[in-house]
Amino acid sequence: MQRKIVVLNGCNLNLLGTREPETYGRDTLADIEALCRKTGEECEVEIEFFQTNFEGEMIEKIQSCRGNTSALVLNAAAWTHTSVAIRDAVTAIDVPLFEVHITNVHKRDAFRHHSFLSDVSVGVICGFGIQGYEYAIRKAALLTKS
Repeated sequence: MQRKIVVLNGCNLNLLGTREPETYGRDTLADIEALCRKTGEECEVEIEFFQTNFEGEMIEKIQSCRGNTSALVLNAAAWTHTSVAIRDAVTAIDVPLFEVHITNVHKRDAFRHHSFLSDVSVGVICGFGIQGYEYAIRKAALLTKS
């Protein structure tokens, strides 16, 4: 199997660049995808990129990674703090998870301090803007290298 990292983006991330730019910056989801693909090329891994605003679609996408994916890089956005179902999907597929957030969630609203994903993740990267995706892909590529 060729090494493949699936980069998953949750609800409202399609609005990046225009949604609360003082919080999330001006980079768009297309900018993130370009960064992820460039990083994947440099690390010699295939990148699959996905975004949805629908929790069920996210769960189905996670489940589809079982047996054909080296690692997941997931910015679950608000679902990080609310979705046991996404956590269950991640734990059911036995694929290493890297949790990413553009902002430092620990410097924000108290409800954002809890993650249903952190304790089942290889690592959590938050507060480094879109570069967090790059860091996660590089680490995932390194850990899944044969």
